[in-house]
Amino acid sequence: MKNPIWEVVGSRKNKTTDDIFKALKNVPIFSELNPRELNEIEKIIHRREYKKGEPIFRMGDPGLGMYIIINGSVSIVEEDDAENATTLAVLKDGAFFGDLALLDEAPRSASAIADDHCDILGFFRPDFLDLLYRKSKLGNKILFSLSKIIGERLRRTNEQMAVLKKK
Repeated sequence: MKNPIWEVVGSRKNKTTDDIFKALKNVPIFSELNPRELNEIEKIIHRREYKKGEPIFRMGDPGLGMYIIINGSVSIVEEDDAENATTLAVLKDGAFFGDLALLDEAPRSASAIADDHCDILGFFRPDFLDLLYRKSKLGNKILFSLSKIIGERLRRTNEQMAVLKKK
């Protein structure tokens, strides 16, 4: 089924492919991949443009996958029932977010909103799971990199918690 909102990058071969390869190579999850492996990722990654103020996903939505900002700016925002919003982070070109959704479909813990016109790549969980099945060596390489990133984040969180406990 063709999705008009999300275009498969591999179906479009032009100069933007270089931008996509560069963006993928700069994301730690894909940084260890060789050009042939990056080409496999390009076949299953999706590209979409967002307008200023458009949500990429909302807090509480099921996690469908991760996103990479080719260009633009995205705010990660925590919203409460009273419609108050707290900006947790502002991400720019080359940043990635939502990567935990590659591992589970837990509800999103925050919203991601385009601050301006954004060009975004989406790497979705079903495609990743299919890749793990079809090309297990490549899928496991990505899974191992993802594990390292999550482990590093957990380590930093523990360090910050220890500092806060001492105060």
